[in-house]
Amino acid sequence: MSDLRLDVRKTYKMYVGGQFIRSESGRFLPAKSSAGEHLDNICHASRKDLRDAVVAARPATDGWAKKTAYLRSQILYRAAEMLENRASALIAEIARSTGVSNGQARKEVTLAIDRLVYFAGWSDKFSQVFGSVNPVASSHFNFTTPEPTGIVVVLAPDEPSLVALVSLVAPIILTGNSAIVVASEKYPLPALTFAEILATSDLPGGVINILSGKHAELLPHIASHMDINAIVDASGSAETQVALQKGVATNLKRYTVRTLSDKDWFTKAGEDPYWIMDTVEFKTAWHPIGI
Repeated sequence: MSDLRLDVRKTYKMYVGGQFIRSESGRFLPAKSSAGEHLDNICHASRKDLRDAVVAARPATDGWAKKTAYLRSQILYRAAEMLENRASALIAEIARSTGVSNGQARKEVTLAIDRLVYFAGWSDKFSQVFGSVNPVASSHFNFTTPEPTGIVVVLAPDEPSLVALVSLVAPIILTGNSAIVVASEKYPLPALTFAEILATSDLPGGVINILSGKHAELLPHIASHMDINAIVDASGSAETQVALQKGVATNLKRYTVRTLSDKDWFTKAGEDPYWIMDTVEFKTAWHPIGI
């Protein structure tokens, strides 16, 4: 009898509504390294999987937005704690997936942790910074305050595979939005490993959902879905931008492009607090001045 043994390859599942799911179609794709080596397998998201993610995100948005800003801040900080605890696993995942050195992978994971802490600090400050008390010519107080826009789809870039994703998602969810992340098509494993870390944090299920698979297959459904409120596109693909812009024109979905280079994500440009403004709506309220 031969002693030859084949490795049992892991199939990384998608993260929807706080649960790890396979694609409803049963399809999967090989995840390959930068050198073309078959590492493991990922689930291949379908239109139905996207719709299920939206269904999970909508009630999660309502509950998440009603939590106090202080509590959202504490939960984001807790996610940073869990990421710190799993740092070695993510360093290894980034290194084997993207081909960068362990030192570079460690730098990326460390910065991702710091970004979570940084944006956690904005959770109970953005309203004061970006809101205003407006002068009016009547006996009223007039306040303008930012509120979450709802469900936001995020298209992550290929590189850097982790810190870019964290930098995109954190300013979206800190305001009370929920996010549906379409992981990098080229290097999806760090994002899916990050989902396993989120599952052990205090973040409510459905606030962050992570899908994997072919972007081109999901784009028309992302653009046309009437219960998706905004899109943040960091894919860097001109074809993707054209496809999404054509689609969102029919339903006036907010569309934002992030054009940072691979190196820019490691600079202050990757933690711009004004990104918070791209996925909030402003509400103005009038209140009579008592005599």
